[in-house]
Amino acid sequence: MTGGVGITTYAVALAMIGLAIYVSTDPFHYSPIADFPNFKSHRIDFPPWSQLPVAKDHENRLQRSEIKFLNQVQGPESLAFDPQGKGPYTGVADGRIMFWDGQQWSEFAHTSPNRSEELCKPGPTPMSNIKNEHICGRPLGLRFDKRTGDLYIADAYFGLLVVGPEGGLATRLVSEVDGVPLRFTNDLDIDKEQGIVYFTDSSSVYQRSLKRHWLKGPKAGTTDIFAVLPGHPDNVRTNEKGEFWVALHCRRNLYSHFLGLYPGLRTAILKLPIPTKYHYLAQIGGRLHAVLVKYSPDGELVEILEDSEGKVIRAVSEVEERDGKLWMGSVLMPFMAVY
Repeated sequence: MTGGVGITTYAVALAMIGLAIYVSTDPFHYSPIADFPNFKSHRIDFPPWSQLPVAKDHENRLQRSEIKFLNQVQGPESLAFDPQGKGPYTGVADGRIMFWDGQQWSEFAHTSPNRSEELCKPGPTPMSNIKNEHICGRPLGLRFDKRTGDLYIADAYFGLLVVGPEGGLATRLVSEVDGVPLRFTNDLDIDKEQGIVYFTDSSSVYQRSLKRHWLKGPKAGTTDIFAVLPGHPDNVRTNEKGEFWVALHCRRNLYSHFLGLYPGLRTAILKLPIPTKYHYLAQIGGRLHAVLVKYSPDGELVEILEDSEGKVIRAVSEVEERDGKLWMGSVLMPFMAVY
Protein backbone atom coordinates (compact mmCIF):
# COMPACT_ATOMS: atom_id res chain seq x y z
CA MET A 1 0.00 0.00 0.00
CA THR A 2 2.78 2.42 0.95
CA GLY A 3 4.56 1.74 -2.33
CA GLY A 4 1.40 2.52 -4.33
CA VAL A 5 0.91 5.81 -2.51
CA GLY A 6 4.53 6.69 -3.13
CA ILE A 7 4.22 6.01 -6.86
CA THR A 8 1.03 8.09 -7.04
CA THR A 9 2.65 10.98 -5.20
CA TYR A 10 5.67 10.79 -7.50
CA ALA A 11 3.43 10.80 -10.60
CA VAL A 12 1.47 13.81 -9.33
CA ALA A 13 4.71 15.64 -8.59
CA LEU A 14 6.03 14.94 -12.07
CA ALA A 15 2.75 16.13 -13.59
CA MET A 16 2.91 19.36 -11.60
CA ILE A 17 6.50 19.95 -12.63
CA GLY A 18 5.61 19.27 -16.26
CA LEU A 19 2.68 21.70 -16.07
CA ALA A 20 4.90 24.35 -14.49
CA ILE A 21 7.47 23.95 -17.26
CA TYR A 22 4.75 24.12 -19.91
CA VAL A 23 3.14 27.34 -18.66
CA SER A 24 6.54 28.99 -18.17
CA THR A 25 7.74 28.20 -21.70
CA ASP A 26 4.60 27.60 -23.83
CA PRO A 27 6.73 25.38 -26.12
CA PHE A 28 4.11 24.77 -28.81
CA HIS A 29 2.76 28.36 -28.94
CA TYR A 30 -0.86 27.23 -28.66
CA SER A 31 -1.85 29.72 -25.95
CA PRO A 32 -3.97 32.85 -26.57
CA ILE A 33 -0.98 35.07 -25.71
CA ALA A 34 1.63 33.19 -27.79
CA ASP A 35 1.76 36.00 -30.36
CA PHE A 36 2.17 38.70 -27.69
CA PRO A 37 5.67 38.27 -26.23
CA ASN A 38 5.40 41.49 -24.22
CA PHE A 39 2.08 40.55 -22.65
CA LYS A 40 1.86 41.45 -18.98
CA SER A 41 -0.97 40.91 -16.52
CA HIS A 42 -1.76 43.67 -14.04
CA ARG A 43 -3.25 43.43 -10.60
CA ILE A 44 -6.75 44.89 -10.42
CA ASP A 45 -7.53 46.66 -7.16
CA PHE A 46 -11.08 45.44 -6.81
CA PRO A 47 -13.24 46.60 -3.93
CA PRO A 48 -13.66 43.71 -1.47
CA TRP A 49 -16.05 40.99 -2.64
CA SER A 50 -18.20 41.65 0.45
CA GLN A 51 -18.96 45.17 -0.83
CA LEU A 52 -20.41 43.91 -4.10
CA PRO A 53 -24.07 44.94 -4.55
CA VAL A 54 -26.29 41.87 -4.41
CA ALA A 55 -29.49 43.42 -5.82
CA LYS A 56 -30.81 41.77 -8.99
CA ASP A 57 -33.59 42.25 -11.49
CA HIS A 58 -35.45 39.01 -10.86
CA GLU A 59 -37.98 39.89 -13.58
CA ASN A 60 -35.28 40.22 -16.24
CA ARG A 61 -37.03 43.33 -17.52
CA LEU A 62 -34.57 43.94 -20.35
CA GLN A 63 -36.11 40.92 -22.06
CA ARG A 64 -39.12 43.20 -22.74
CA SER A 65 -36.95 45.56 -24.82
CA GLU A 66 -37.75 46.31 -28.46
CA ILE A 67 -35.05 45.39 -30.95
CA LYS A 68 -34.58 48.17 -33.52
CA PHE A 69 -32.64 48.35 -36.79
CA LEU A 70 -31.65 44.68 -36.78
CA ASN A 71 -28.63 44.15 -39.09
CA GLN A 72 -28.83 47.79 -40.23
CA VAL A 73 -26.15 48.98 -37.80
CA GLN A 74 -23.18 46.84 -36.78
CA GLY A 75 -21.73 47.46 -33.32
CA PRO A 76 -23.48 50.77 -32.43
CA GLU A 77 -21.64 51.48 -29.16
CA SER A 78 -22.74 55.07 -28.51
CA LEU A 79 -25.97 56.94 -29.30
CA ALA A 80 -26.51 60.67 -29.62
CA PHE A 81 -29.33 63.03 -30.60
CA ASP A 82 -28.55 66.44 -32.10
CA PRO A 83 -29.69 69.80 -30.60
CA GLN A 84 -32.90 69.62 -32.67
CA GLY A 85 -33.70 66.19 -31.24
CA LYS A 86 -33.01 64.39 -34.50
CA GLY A 87 -31.37 60.98 -34.60
CA PRO A 88 -30.07 58.79 -33.24
CA TYR A 89 -26.54 59.14 -34.53
CA THR A 90 -24.18 56.23 -33.90
CA GLY A 91 -20.69 55.02 -34.75
CA VAL A 92 -20.49 51.61 -36.42
CA ALA A 93 -17.87 48.93 -36.97
CA ASP A 94 -16.77 50.09 -40.44
CA GLY A 95 -15.66 53.50 -39.14
CA ARG A 96 -18.64 55.65 -40.09
CA ILE A 97 -21.02 57.73 -37.98
CA MET A 98 -24.55 57.01 -39.19
CA PHE A 99 -27.69 59.15 -38.88
CA TRP A 100 -31.30 57.97 -38.68
CA ASP A 101 -33.61 60.55 -40.31
CA GLY A 102 -36.80 58.83 -39.26
CA GLN A 103 -37.03 56.69 -42.37
CA GLN A 104 -33.55 55.40 -43.23
CA TRP A 105 -29.89 55.39 -42.24
CA SER A 106 -27.35 57.53 -44.06
CA GLU A 107 -23.68 58.30 -43.52
CA PHE A 108 -23.14 61.50 -41.56
CA ALA A 109 -19.39 61.48 -40.92
CA HIS A 110 -16.23 59.38 -40.78
CA THR A 111 -13.05 59.63 -38.73
CA SER A 112 -10.29 58.27 -40.97
CA PRO A 113 -8.60 60.45 -43.63
CA ASN A 114 -7.35 57.22 -45.21
CA ARG A 115 -10.74 55.60 -45.56
CA SER A 116 -10.97 53.11 -48.44
CA GLU A 117 -14.32 51.97 -49.75
CA GLU A 118 -12.82 48.57 -50.53
CA LEU A 119 -11.20 47.97 -47.14
CA CYS A 120 -13.89 49.71 -45.10
CA LYS A 121 -17.05 48.37 -46.67
CA PRO A 122 -19.71 47.32 -44.13
CA GLY A 123 -19.41 43.73 -42.97
CA PRO A 124 -22.16 41.24 -42.01
CA THR A 125 -21.29 41.28 -38.27
CA PRO A 126 -19.92 43.73 -35.68
CA MET A 127 -16.60 41.84 -35.76
CA SER A 128 -16.15 41.78 -39.56
CA ASN A 129 -14.06 44.97 -39.76
CA ILE A 130 -11.68 44.41 -36.85
CA LYS A 131 -8.58 43.74 -38.97
CA ASN A 132 -8.96 47.08 -40.77
CA GLU A 133 -10.08 49.25 -37.86
CA HIS A 134 -6.69 50.95 -37.67
CA ILE A 135 -7.24 52.15 -41.24
CA CYS A 136 -10.98 52.77 -41.22
CA GLY A 137 -11.30 54.04 -37.65
CA ARG A 138 -13.62 52.87 -34.90
CA PRO A 139 -15.84 55.66 -33.51
CA LEU A 140 -16.98 54.86 -29.98
CA GLY A 141 -18.20 57.67 -27.71
CA LEU A 142 -20.33 60.44 -29.28
CA ARG A 143 -21.52 63.74 -27.79
CA PHE A 144 -23.10 66.84 -29.32
CA ASP A 145 -22.20 70.31 -28.16
CA LYS A 146 -25.76 71.59 -27.79
CA ARG A 147 -24.63 75.20 -28.26
CA THR A 148 -22.84 74.79 -31.60
CA GLY A 149 -24.26 71.56 -33.03
CA ASP A 150 -20.74 70.14 -33.37
CA LEU A 151 -20.40 66.40 -32.82
CA TYR A 152 -17.40 65.28 -30.76
CA ILE A 153 -16.14 61.76 -31.38
CA ALA A 154 -13.90 59.43 -29.38
CA ASP A 155 -12.27 57.11 -31.91
CA ALA A 156 -10.30 54.13 -30.61
CA TYR A 157 -7.52 54.69 -33.15
CA PHE A 158 -7.66 58.38 -34.11
CA GLY A 159 -8.23 59.97 -30.71
CA LEU A 160 -10.58 62.87 -30.03
CA LEU A 161 -12.19 64.44 -33.12
CA VAL A 162 -14.96 66.89 -34.00
CA VAL A 163 -17.21 67.35 -37.01
CA GLY A 164 -19.57 70.24 -37.76
CA PRO A 165 -23.36 70.08 -38.19
CA GLU A 166 -22.93 69.32 -41.90
CA GLY A 167 -20.92 66.15 -41.26
CA GLY A 168 -18.11 64.81 -43.45
CA LEU A 169 -14.52 64.06 -42.48
CA ALA A 170 -13.97 64.74 -38.77
CA THR A 171 -11.06 66.92 -37.65
CA ARG A 172 -8.60 65.41 -35.20
CA LEU A 173 -8.18 67.47 -32.04
CA VAL A 174 -6.05 65.27 -29.77
CA SER A 175 -3.94 62.21 -30.55
CA GLU A 176 -1.45 62.42 -27.66
CA VAL A 177 -1.17 63.92 -24.19
CA ASP A 178 2.17 65.21 -22.87
CA GLY A 179 3.93 63.42 -25.70
CA VAL A 180 2.28 60.06 -24.93
CA PRO A 181 0.10 58.72 -27.79
CA LEU A 182 -3.48 57.85 -26.96
CA ARG A 183 -3.92 54.08 -27.00
CA PHE A 184 -7.68 53.53 -26.97
CA THR A 185 -9.86 56.65 -26.87
CA ASN A 186 -13.16 55.40 -25.54
CA ASP A 187 -15.66 58.05 -24.45
CA LEU A 188 -16.16 61.73 -23.71
CA ASP A 189 -18.37 64.32 -22.08
CA ILE A 190 -18.86 68.05 -22.55
CA ASP A 191 -19.22 70.68 -19.84
CA LYS A 192 -22.48 72.40 -20.80
CA GLU A 193 -21.49 75.69 -19.15
CA GLN A 194 -17.92 76.11 -20.35
CA GLY A 195 -17.79 73.83 -23.39
CA ILE A 196 -14.78 71.93 -22.04
CA VAL A 197 -14.46 68.41 -23.47
CA TYR A 198 -13.37 65.61 -21.15
CA PHE A 199 -12.41 62.29 -22.68
CA THR A 200 -11.11 58.91 -21.56
CA ASP A 201 -8.24 56.80 -22.87
CA SER A 202 -8.68 53.23 -21.67
CA SER A 203 -5.71 51.51 -20.04
CA SER A 204 -4.69 48.22 -18.46
CA VAL A 205 -4.97 49.69 -14.95
CA TYR A 206 -8.55 49.85 -13.80
CA GLN A 207 -11.01 49.09 -11.03
CA ARG A 208 -14.58 47.85 -10.86
CA SER A 209 -15.96 51.02 -9.32
CA LEU A 210 -17.45 54.27 -10.51
CA LYS A 211 -15.09 57.11 -9.63
CA ARG A 212 -15.84 60.79 -9.16
CA HIS A 213 -13.28 63.50 -9.91
CA TRP A 214 -13.98 66.89 -8.34
CA LEU A 215 -13.46 69.85 -10.67
CA LYS A 216 -14.37 72.64 -8.25
CA GLY A 217 -15.17 73.31 -4.62
CA PRO A 218 -13.13 72.35 -1.55
CA LYS A 219 -12.39 68.87 -3.01
CA ALA A 220 -11.23 70.18 -6.42
CA GLY A 221 -8.52 68.03 -7.95
CA THR A 222 -9.32 64.96 -5.85
CA THR A 223 -10.91 61.66 -6.82
CA ASP A 224 -13.06 59.31 -4.77
CA ILE A 225 -15.19 56.21 -5.24
CA PHE A 226 -18.73 57.21 -6.18
CA ALA A 227 -20.17 53.69 -6.23
CA VAL A 228 -19.05 50.05 -6.13
CA LEU A 229 -20.40 48.32 -9.23
CA PRO A 230 -21.85 44.81 -9.48
CA GLY A 231 -20.13 44.21 -12.82
CA HIS A 232 -17.66 45.32 -15.47
CA PRO A 233 -18.58 48.85 -16.64
CA ASP A 234 -18.53 50.49 -20.04
CA ASN A 235 -20.07 53.92 -20.65
CA VAL A 236 -21.82 56.23 -18.19
CA ARG A 237 -24.62 58.66 -19.04
CA THR A 238 -26.76 61.05 -16.98
CA ASN A 239 -30.48 61.77 -17.30
CA GLU A 240 -32.34 65.05 -16.75
CA LYS A 241 -32.57 64.35 -13.01
CA GLY A 242 -28.82 64.11 -12.67
CA GLU A 243 -28.97 60.35 -12.14
CA PHE A 244 -26.30 58.10 -13.64
CA TRP A 245 -26.95 55.15 -15.93
CA VAL A 246 -24.04 52.71 -16.10
CA ALA A 247 -23.90 50.01 -18.78
CA LEU A 248 -22.27 46.83 -17.48
CA HIS A 249 -20.65 44.37 -19.85
CA CYS A 250 -21.52 41.58 -17.41
CA ARG A 251 -21.76 40.89 -13.70
CA ARG A 252 -18.64 40.16 -11.70
CA ASN A 253 -17.96 36.56 -10.70
CA LEU A 254 -15.51 34.90 -8.30
CA TYR A 255 -13.34 33.60 -11.13
CA SER A 256 -12.64 37.03 -12.65
CA HIS A 257 -12.38 38.58 -9.18
CA PHE A 258 -9.76 36.06 -8.03
CA LEU A 259 -7.66 36.25 -11.20
CA GLY A 260 -7.78 40.03 -11.05
CA LEU A 261 -6.06 39.93 -7.68
CA TYR A 262 -3.36 37.48 -8.80
CA PRO A 263 -1.89 38.51 -12.18
CA GLY A 264 0.78 35.79 -12.10
CA LEU A 265 -1.85 33.09 -11.90
CA ARG A 266 -3.83 34.79 -14.67
CA THR A 267 -0.77 34.77 -16.94
CA ALA A 268 -0.14 31.09 -16.18
CA ILE A 269 -3.72 30.18 -17.09
CA LEU A 270 -3.50 32.21 -20.30
CA LYS A 271 -0.43 30.19 -21.30
CA LEU A 272 -2.45 26.98 -21.33
CA PRO A 273 -3.63 25.71 -24.76
CA ILE A 274 -7.20 26.83 -24.15
CA PRO A 275 -8.97 28.83 -26.91
CA THR A 276 -9.54 32.52 -26.20
CA LYS A 277 -13.31 32.00 -26.44
CA TYR A 278 -13.34 29.84 -23.32
CA HIS A 279 -11.15 32.22 -21.34
CA TYR A 280 -13.59 35.00 -22.24
CA LEU A 281 -16.66 32.95 -21.29
CA ALA A 282 -15.11 32.14 -17.92
CA GLN A 283 -14.47 35.85 -17.31
CA ILE A 284 -18.09 36.82 -18.01
CA GLY A 285 -19.71 33.97 -16.12
CA GLY A 286 -20.41 31.60 -18.98
CA ARG A 287 -22.56 33.72 -21.28
CA LEU A 288 -23.19 37.30 -22.40
CA HIS A 289 -25.83 38.99 -20.26
CA ALA A 290 -26.73 42.67 -20.25
CA VAL A 291 -27.00 44.75 -17.07
CA LEU A 292 -27.95 48.41 -16.57
CA VAL A 293 -27.53 50.14 -13.22
CA LYS A 294 -28.90 53.54 -12.18
CA TYR A 295 -27.41 55.62 -9.37
CA SER A 296 -28.67 58.75 -7.67
CA PRO A 297 -26.61 61.98 -7.75
CA ASP A 298 -25.30 60.89 -4.34
CA GLY A 299 -24.18 57.45 -5.49
CA GLU A 300 -27.09 55.44 -4.09
CA LEU A 301 -28.19 52.41 -6.11
CA VAL A 302 -31.63 53.24 -7.54
CA GLU A 303 -32.43 50.54 -10.08
CA ILE A 304 -31.04 47.48 -11.87
CA LEU A 305 -32.30 46.21 -15.21
CA GLU A 306 -30.93 43.04 -16.74
CA ASP A 307 -31.34 40.11 -19.03
CA SER A 308 -29.43 37.55 -16.99
CA GLU A 309 -30.18 34.82 -19.53
CA GLY A 310 -29.04 36.85 -22.53
CA LYS A 311 -32.22 35.99 -24.40
CA VAL A 312 -32.95 39.42 -25.90
CA ILE A 313 -30.22 41.87 -24.84
CA ARG A 314 -26.91 40.06 -24.58
CA ALA A 315 -24.64 43.09 -24.20
CA VAL A 316 -24.91 46.84 -23.59
CA SER A 317 -22.16 49.43 -24.07
CA GLU A 318 -24.23 52.54 -23.39
CA VAL A 319 -27.72 53.61 -22.39
CA GLU A 320 -29.31 56.97 -23.23
CA GLU A 321 -32.49 57.96 -21.40
CA ARG A 322 -34.77 59.99 -23.64
CA ASP A 323 -38.49 60.84 -23.32
CA GLY A 324 -39.00 58.13 -20.73
CA LYS A 325 -37.32 55.42 -22.78
CA LEU A 326 -33.90 53.82 -22.58
CA TRP A 327 -31.98 53.61 -25.85
CA MET A 328 -29.24 50.96 -25.75
CA GLY A 329 -26.26 50.37 -27.99
CA SER A 330 -23.58 47.70 -27.95
CA VAL A 331 -20.25 47.28 -29.70
CA LEU A 332 -21.02 43.56 -29.90
CA MET A 333 -24.56 43.62 -31.29
CA PRO A 334 -26.00 44.23 -34.80
CA PHE A 335 -28.88 46.38 -33.54
CA MET A 336 -30.07 48.96 -31.04
CA ALA A 337 -32.68 48.30 -28.39
CA VAL A 338 -35.27 50.43 -26.60
CA TYR A 339 -36.80 49.76 -23.20
